[in-house]
Amino acid sequence: MHKYRSHTCGALRAADEGQVVKLSGWIARMRDHGGILFIDLRDTYGVTQCVVDQDSPALSQIEQWRVESVITINGKVKKRAEGTSNAKLPTGEIEVYIQSAELQSGAEIVPFQIAEPDQTGEDIRLKYRFLDLRRDGMHSRVRLRNNMIASIRRRMWDQGFQEFNTPILAASSPEGARDYLVPSRLHPGKFYALPQAPQQFKQLLMVSGFDRYFQIAPCFRDEDGRADRLAEFYQLDMEMSFIEQSDIFTTMEAVVGGMFEEFSDWLGEKKTVTAAPWPHLTWDEAMLKYGVDKPDLRNPLVICDVTEIFKRDDVTFNAFKSVIDAGGVVRAIRAPQVGDKPRSFFDKLNDWARGEGAPGLGYVLVEGSEGKGPIAKFIPAEAQAELNKLAGLESGDAIFFVCDKPAKAAAMAGKARIKICEDMGILDETQFKFCWIVDFPMYEMNEKTGQIDFSHNPFSMPQGGLDALNGPDPLQVKAFQYDCVCNGFEIASGGIRNHRPDIMEKAFAIAGYSREVLEKKFGGMLNAFQYGAPPHGGCAFGIDRMVMILANEPNLREVYAFVMNGAYEDQMMGSPSEASPEQLKDLHIKIDMGKPKIQAAS
Repeated sequence: MHKYRSHTCGALRAADEGQVVKLSGWIARMRDHGGILFIDLRDTYGVTQCVVDQDSPALSQIEQWRVESVITINGKVKKRAEGTSNAKLPTGEIEVYIQSAELQSGAEIVPFQIAEPDQTGEDIRLKYRFLDLRRDGMHSRVRLRNNMIASIRRRMWDQGFQEFNTPILAASSPEGARDYLVPSRLHPGKFYALPQAPQQFKQLLMVSGFDRYFQIAPCFRDEDGRADRLAEFYQLDMEMSFIEQSDIFTTMEAVVGGMFEEFSDWLGEKKTVTAAPWPHLTWDEAMLKYGVDKPDLRNPLVICDVTEIFKRDDVTFNAFKSVIDAGGVVRAIRAPQVGDKPRSFFDKLNDWARGEGAPGLGYVLVEGSEGKGPIAKFIPAEAQAELNKLAGLESGDAIFFVCDKPAKAAAMAGKARIKICEDMGILDETQFKFCWIVDFPMYEMNEKTGQIDFSHNPFSMPQGGLDALNGPDPLQVKAFQYDCVCNGFEIASGGIRNHRPDIMEKAFAIAGYSREVLEKKFGGMLNAFQYGAPPHGGCAFGIDRMVMILANEPNLREVYAFVMNGAYEDQMMGSPSEASPEQLKDLHIKIDMGKPKIQAAS
């Protein structure tokens, strides 16, 4: 027999009754029932209940051991007595009567409960992460992550993709966030950058003729920490040559949709996954109907524009008219069949809106064909009938209004749509609902500087090519840029790439990059495009976001094995740490602590 085990702790069943077996694992629980000792023995595969009889010579030895000690036991498999089976455990029909046991490694008193949930704070959990990972929830989520990545790799290989590894030490480039810089010992005063994404390298692979590339890519961004953002994250990065946007959608719907189908019952009840082809929404349409470019389509509420109603001469609600006259709009959210809700339902929504910085959340409640409520008296019957038709209102419905400048109205209406859905309890949590957001603006106006910036990925091809960039208004140019959204989370971003150097030079010039800067920052790719670059495109799906969605876990730190806290400190390993004077000398670096320390957000 093997030195440590003949079976794992999740393997034994009723058919194994009578076998003499050897198991190794951690003591998850110990229970003394009148001299009979019960031990739940745990490994990564499961839990087996083991029993030490009161007349066993091993009893006095075993009862001294603490939970979380690692032991090896020899024993005989028996069926549990009638009525004592545990249907929650795959091994719940049997138990192992211990004949001998060996302590492999004793455990100190643990700083928090492993086998039972408790309210231990995150700082303690992260300091003792190796213990936290033994807990059922953390352990299963880390295993889910592994299994998801294995599924993704298999599906990408099946579609003819090759897996490449791109450099970790790279050049700094403007990707929208701060770089992590690594000083060069051999080149004093110069720095490498950890990649925010392997964007340029994967495009260069297309120029090299590899046609279909992917990797599970580590990415690094020096941003403030929060629940859904980490300094280091991983993405399914891919690129294809000689394709159109629709080819990427078809390919990734099969990979990602298939993976979600595979794990759709991970939380117990199987959820439905949007069937391919996934719906497409233009960016303009998403911002109008949902107020965000990552809409949760499980929420059935839709925003509509009702500005024309409040422009009417017979509508006398001056609070809206003054905003409209200054360039504002009125956005509205229909809430179906809330006529039986108490007044407090509407008052709480109004209070919530004030808490969000809005003057309130005005509404009209439809009874028959007439409107009731605080704003209804300003809307005569003819205008109300037009409003009912425009918004699809029926008796018993309510309609809520937001009035502001277009961008602010969209944002507030988007928040109100989510809040109303929550208060009505109508979010469909039985689905994973996917969509593609397409036709992003190529550029946006920086409100602080008044300059034109790239709104998304600077490497995307403008729709209309060079002719579009030579038009009068860059803010009207759309890009072959797209995001994939699932349940209100952006899980992927991508685009058809700009593969022509003349278009690239013009695109970057509009955003304020001179030819010299372009050559300095992107010289390798710009040079490569001079030697024949295929039309190509791709995207990157966030591995961590997809684990979060499948596990219904809102905090990224709950789906990683080892992770830093919100201030980007690893309390277990003690990083970041100070460098020794010798290390700094080798790197030609001196530390200046004169500037105030910037605290990262939690």
